[in-house]
Amino acid sequence: MKTIAAVKIGKLNDPNEETRGRVDVIDLPEQPLGEEDVRIQVAYCSICGSDPHLVEGIFGWEPPFGIGHEVSGVIMELGPKATKKGLKVGDRVAGNFLKFCGTCYYCLNGQEQFCEHVHDYNRPGMAETIVWHESQVWKIPDHVSLEEACLLEPVSIAVRIVDKANMKVGQRVAISGGGPIGLLTLQMMKKFGATSLTLIEPIAERRELAKRFGADHVIDPIHEDVKDAAQHITDGRGFDVVIEASGSPRAANVTCDIAGRGGTVLYIAMFPAGYEMPLNLYEKCYFQELTISGIFVAPYAFPRALQMLPQLDLKPFTQKIIPLEQGVEAFEAHMSGKYPKVLIKCN
Repeated sequence: MKTIAAVKIGKLNDPNEETRGRVDVIDLPEQPLGEEDVRIQVAYCSICGSDPHLVEGIFGWEPPFGIGHEVSGVIMELGPKATKKGLKVGDRVAGNFLKFCGTCYYCLNGQEQFCEHVHDYNRPGMAETIVWHESQVWKIPDHVSLEEACLLEPVSIAVRIVDKANMKVGQRVAISGGGPIGLLTLQMMKKFGATSLTLIEPIAERRELAKRFGADHVIDPIHEDVKDAAQHITDGRGFDVVIEASGSPRAANVTCDIAGRGGTVLYIAMFPAGYEMPLNLYEKCYFQELTISGIFVAPYAFPRALQMLPQLDLKPFTQKIIPLEQGVEAFEAHMSGKYPKVLIKCN
């Protein structure tokens, strides 16, 4: 089975060829079908911003290992006991790449994201087929394309961000980083009634997309002082909710600096594993009473993400499509930053 895999650990954009990470298209065995499993012919798998971090070795996996988790496709085969959700062969589906065990302390405590066995089930999506447990699979609406459907998982992240922000209608919201998660979250926040909705992003084309998606303001952090601009937008009060979605250490500190008193700050990107941010606890946590947190994955969000999928403008994320056989070129296109999203056509 053709699969895009990490075959050498290291940064994909490392100028030193000896230490540079590498992906390639290799053959891996087809996964066995369990009694409650669903075999899917993968249509599209989009590249996530976390995929290069996997190639860097952030989880300590030994190469070669398959990658990819933002998947859409068509059901090929069902296990004899995969009957609870009414799925059938030929259904167009997407889903959650994580299989929660349902038996550990965290699963039974309403904290599936901390499932003690969540990493026991790496099933790569940049492949010709994938096998998921029935619980992971969701049938997509007829009027949602397979290209758009592979964005169900990132849309679920945007849903979880809104959940964790404890949003109230009318709150002032800023988002740092105009990648797919930042732009999807911006759309979600707009629908939730965010005001002074602002995207901080150095790439002009992504700032334009933010305006298309309903942003009230955009800030270019290269040519503008972010703190000054934020003060102007919020009449000196700061934002009620600030979301750091870029994963850039250069943006980390200013995220707290533009939050207003009593605000919520969420660091939702995957930062470098060794990065530590200085934080003035007196100013941020005592004097301003900021709530500072992050998110790992998106438990309990998929049913609502499925409902939101047709409500979002997903076309700009489906314009760059590269065949599975050209997986190396697909990652080069992703790393170039030229495209909001790169999709891999697997069949």
